[in-house]
Amino acid sequence: MTQGGTNETRHFRTAVVPAAGLGTRFLPATKTVPKELLPVVDTPGIELVAGEAADSGASRLVIVTSEGKDGVVAHFVEDLVLESKLMASGKSHLLEKVRKAQGLIEVESVVQDEPLGLGHAVSCVESVLDDDEDAIAVLLPDDLVMPRGVLDTMARVRAKRGGSVLCAIDVPKDQVSAYGVFEVEDLPDAVNPDVLKVTGMVEKPKVEDAPSTFAAAGRYLLDRAIFDALRRITPGQGGELQLTDAIALLISEGHPVHVVVHRGSRHDLGNPGGYLRAAVDFALDSEEYGPSLREWLTQRLQQTGQ
Repeated sequence: MTQGGTNETRHFRTAVVPAAGLGTRFLPATKTVPKELLPVVDTPGIELVAGEAADSGASRLVIVTSEGKDGVVAHFVEDLVLESKLMASGKSHLLEKVRKAQGLIEVESVVQDEPLGLGHAVSCVESVLDDDEDAIAVLLPDDLVMPRGVLDTMARVRAKRGGSVLCAIDVPKDQVSAYGVFEVEDLPDAVNPDVLKVTGMVEKPKVEDAPSTFAAAGRYLLDRAIFDALRRITPGQGGELQLTDAIALLISEGHPVHVVVHRGSRHDLGNPGGYLRAAVDFALDSEEYGPSLREWLTQRLQQTGQ
């Protein structure tokens, strides 16, 4: 099992992946296949996120599922019949791929009975935490953040400054209305200029009202105080509990919240356009698929006059 990071920098054992949604933007494919199992080249998105959590030092992955989405967790369960067939046929390369998920990290699930928002999904995890866990990482499976490592940076920031630490990407100003956007302040003592103090959050603001161009990127390192805040916020539209409202409440009460601006790439696996870009990006970096795909793309773009 992968164990990244160190005890000094990790500061969390449990990583949470909310995966209870219906994947409506991917219908009809998600009618029978959970969105989290759609492959980025040949690896399901949920396995990529689990690998990121394991690399950051988490020892347990808690997947928040809904009724009928058992397949997401089943991906991490040993399949002796399949493995024996691959072994008997000498397909060792495929056997290694099949076994990878089950060896990444300890996986368990909790069920979100009703679709009551991201905040509610996170709150479902409190009951399975150990008493001495004072923080959790939350990784949204729709957000593929590359290269890996931002959670390590976030853990170091939390070790130094306490509280909760979030991840942001710097988006073009004309795109801020599609995101939750941070209101931030510079830190005079910060060695890393991409570490900022968060003073507020605005969900999908108008361009003229956006406090910055730093948008939430689906990675959170949350102090355990988040659960108390989630119990005290008021449900919003559709009766949903918003995680951003709970974080905003903590900020208003003086809880330290910081953001790490990620300067790599971020793909949105939650919609077909972002999913296609992620697949192409991964395939181009692959030794197995990259060279032939690059050659084909070059020829195809020439044919279309691009």
